[in-house]
Amino acid sequence: MFGILSALGAASSWTYACFLWRQQTKYFSASQINIIKNVIAFAIFSPAILTFDFQYSFNELLILLLSGIIGISIGDSFYLIALKILGTRRTLTVEALSPILATILGSILLHESLTLKSWLGILLVSISLVGVALQRTKVNKEIESRITKMTGFIFAFLSIFCAVIAAILSRFVLVNSDLNPFQTTEIRLLGGIIALLPCVDNNLTKSIKQLPFKNKIKFLFATFLGTNIGILLQQNVFKILPIGLGWTLLSTSPAIAIFFARAEGEELNIKTVILTATSILGVGIVFL
Repeated sequence: MFGILSALGAASSWTYACFLWRQQTKYFSASQINIIKNVIAFAIFSPAILTFDFQYSFNELLILLLSGIIGISIGDSFYLIALKILGTRRTLTVEALSPILATILGSILLHESLTLKSWLGILLVSISLVGVALQRTKVNKEIESRITKMTGFIFAFLSIFCAVIAAILSRFVLVNSDLNPFQTTEIRLLGGIIALLPCVDNNLTKSIKQLPFKNKIKFLFATFLGTNIGILLQQNVFKILPIGLGWTLLSTSPAIAIFFARAEGEELNIKTVILTATSILGVGIVFL
């Protein structure tokens, strides 16, 4: 039950954080947002680094740093680019492919097997989310023209692939070591920061100073919610649940994102609501 609640909490935290981060894309590039949020999140959880035995856990350290580079620095940068192009709901709905991808890779790389019932639930979630992604909604012409070029969808898929690989690396460490989610979260954030250091320049510092105070508060809150709380809960999921099942729950973000659709200029229709409901039904089938 704790794994299920952690996954739903992580999905909710990440969805609302994405909504807030997208509001900052007119001030910063995707890589700039990524480095700022990771530095803030690393500072918040910095006490966890003091509990890490670097000599005893050197191999785990390298794996977690690699997980952070792939999932946070590369994957999140791709994700923020997609977020700017597609909007919160459309970007999150591309995650329709991630439960199946995570299940297949988990089976191959971690030798995790699922029951037929679990596979049926995962497929129902994926098909429902694909349906949501394909729904045409009323958006402004600028976003629509970019969507037709598929640029945003390509970046969204690449971000999900990176995230799944990073998740598998994290689960391997969490299952085969004594490290806790706080420690793995902090080391992953460190890996993300190291890879993004080239993005730090005078323009970034200037942009931060010029950012309105209200936006700074929003950015700080989004970082704490989406990066600190979100990744911490995510690490709990990877420790407790198989990758396929955990990722299916983490992929319920589109169901949550419909609450922000109107704020981003989209009008939902009854088909989108029904498909979202069937995705939730699929999650229920997995865990009943």
